[in-house]
Amino acid sequence: MSLSTLSPRRRVVAVTLLIPALVALALWAFAWPAARTAPHDLPLGVAGPTAATAPVEQRLEHRKGAFDLHHYADEAAAREAVEDREVYGAVVVTGQGPKLLTASAASPAVAQLLQQAVAQQAAASGSRVTTVDVVPAAEGDPRGAVLNTSVLPLALAGIGAGVAVTLLGLRGARAVAALAGSATLVGMVAAALAHSWLDAVPGNWWAVAGTFALAALAMGTAVAGLAALIGQAGIALGGFVIMLLGNPFSGASSAPEMLPEPAGAIGQWLPPGASVSLLRSVSFFDGAGAAGSALTLTWWAALGLGAVLVGGALKERTGSARSASEREPVPVG
Repeated sequence: MSLSTLSPRRRVVAVTLLIPALVALALWAFAWPAARTAPHDLPLGVAGPTAATAPVEQRLEHRKGAFDLHHYADEAAAREAVEDREVYGAVVVTGQGPKLLTASAASPAVAQLLQQAVAQQAAASGSRVTTVDVVPAAEGDPRGAVLNTSVLPLALAGIGAGVAVTLLGLRGARAVAALAGSATLVGMVAAALAHSWLDAVPGNWWAVAGTFALAALAMGTAVAGLAALIGQAGIALGGFVIMLLGNPFSGASSAPEMLPEPAGAIGQWLPPGASVSLLRSVSFFDGAGAAGSALTLTWWAALGLGAVLVGGALKERTGSARSASEREPVPVG
C-alpha cells in the first residue's frame, strides 16, 4: 500500500508520524556513535621483555575492555605489526623510558588518544614518552579530513546512480553498463581531486581510483538491485542501509573500534565502512589489511549486479506473458 491510496485524512496522519520517526532514526544513527566514542578492544602492541612490559600491560588493562593487547619481542616486531595494520600503535619499553609507535594514517584520532593515554601513565611513573609516527598521514591532509569526508560523496554517488537506473527504466545489461560506467568515472574524478589535487590520499593513483570506483559500484548496485527485486521501495531500503547505517557506522572519523558495539562491526560489513578501510590500506599501508574490506565491497557489487540482472529478467518475462495473454484471440459465440 502506498500513500497515494490512502484517504486524505490518513495521509495527514501518516506524514505527521513518518517525519518525526525518520528524524528520530537519523539522530539515533548519527548521534549515538558520536556520543559513545571510546576505545573498545582497540588493538595495541606492547614490546619488550616480559618482566619489563608487565607493569605497562597491567596499567593499560585497568581500562577494562579498552585495549586488545598484543605482545611483541622488540621494537622491530612492533613496528612491523603497525605497518601491517595488526595494531594501531605499540608501547615499546626501553631503558630510557617508554616509546610510543603510532600510525596517524590509520586514524589521527586514535593516534592522539594513544599519546594522551601513554603520556598520563608515563607522568605517573615520572618518565617521559617518545612518540614516533611510523605511518604518518598525508602532508596535505594531516588530520585525515578529506578521507573522512569522502564517505558521504561516495554514498550520494552510489545512491544517485541506483536511483537514476531505476527511474530511467534501465534493465539487464544496459543497467549493468550504466552502473559500471558511472562508478568508473566516479573513481577517476574522486582520485583526481583527492589524490592529484588535494594530495590527501597518496599511494598508487590507479589503486586509489579503483578503490573509489569499487565503493561507488557496491553502493550503486545495492540500491539498483533492491529496486529491481522489490520495486521502488528498494530505493528507500538501500538508502537507509547505506546512508543511515553505513555512513555513521563506518568509523571514518575515528576507527571502528572507537564506536559502541556492535556499530563498529556492522559498519565494516557495509560498503561505506569497507571503502574507508580499503582506501587507508591502499593509500598508506601498501595494501596491508585490504583483503577483508576488498572482499566485502566485491560481494556487495556482485550481489547487486546479480539482483539487477535477475530483477530485469523477471520483469521482461512478466511483460512478455502479459502481452501474450492480451493477444490471445477470444472465441465468439
